[in-house]
Amino acid sequence: MPAAPGTKLTIRLPDDFHHHARDGPKTATILQHVCPRFGRCLMMPNLKPPVTTTEMALAYKQHILASMPEGQSFPHFQPVMVLYLTDQTTPEEIQKAAAQGIAGCKYYPAGATTNSDHGVTDIRKCYPALQEMSDQGMMLCIHSEVTHGDIFEREPIFIEEVMKPLVRDFPKLKITMEHISTKEAVDYVLSAPDNVKASITCHHLLFNRNHLLVGGIRPHLYCLPILKGEVHRQALIVAATSGSPRFFLGTDSAPHAMYNKETACGCAGVYTAHAAVEFYAEVFDSVDALDKLEDFCSSFGADHYGLPRSTATLTLVKQPQDVPITFDFGPGSKVVPLRSGEQVQWSIVSE
Repeated sequence: MPAAPGTKLTIRLPDDFHHHARDGPKTATILQHVCPRFGRCLMMPNLKPPVTTTEMALAYKQHILASMPEGQSFPHFQPVMVLYLTDQTTPEEIQKAAAQGIAGCKYYPAGATTNSDHGVTDIRKCYPALQEMSDQGMMLCIHSEVTHGDIFEREPIFIEEVMKPLVRDFPKLKITMEHISTKEAVDYVLSAPDNVKASITCHHLLFNRNHLLVGGIRPHLYCLPILKGEVHRQALIVAATSGSPRFFLGTDSAPHAMYNKETACGCAGVYTAHAAVEFYAEVFDSVDALDKLEDFCSSFGADHYGLPRSTATLTLVKQPQDVPITFDFGPGSKVVPLRSGEQVQWSIVSE
């Protein structure tokens, strides 16, 4: 039975192991939503130019820290950095990154998603770098889709063509399949070795492809991996709320200016940072699994990344909040958030 209105729930401060903070002045507008909800965020490196070196990652980290909300204190907030893996990434660069506390590398198949043109054309070209990552205990974060075949089938094809050989060839490499979106991915992660785990977004838990396409195209629900059928959404809900340590929070909150979404060829990405934890609470509440929310949001991801669980807390209350039509997104542009002009059924209690 769903929780009664007014119910409060205190959990360890969540971590987001997949976040797009963008760059320039846009970062500050995003962090206004991020910092109150998360202790750590794994910051995606698909900027222009991509974050391919240790020096670039450290500079981006400093930019993020310099963009924190003014006049507010978020002592627990920490950006976690990764490199953008390319065909040219060397073992020497991996050694430098490990020495500077870089958590891992992001593997974008070239052309698979936003700003992935510099990504990997053939994972075998990266094997020397991957071996060094394995030796250093670093994480390989994967956009787990091929760039051929039906768009709704690209994740299952990736599992067969890339994931299974990769896991076989690197049995000690820590791997995160990010933003999984299919029942096939859930089943694979459950059967994979313990070094393979997966993040799940709140929008893949809340919506299916009918929400995107029926009655007209809704560009602000267009994301990659694309929303799938209801059987896949239900499989994701079962996985996320099961209490299995193989699944954890990764929002893939990916803001784009409104004019880049509402166009003839719009960008992929859903903006959820404004209410991400609240969206997850909605999902868990809907299946009477609020007792599993803390571990999914605040434990299993940290454990997989070898980070200590947070000692800070966040309190949620089952009280509706109104979502604005838009938010500022840097000078002169707006971003349309998930549930624009509607409500979220949970809210964060201000300390």
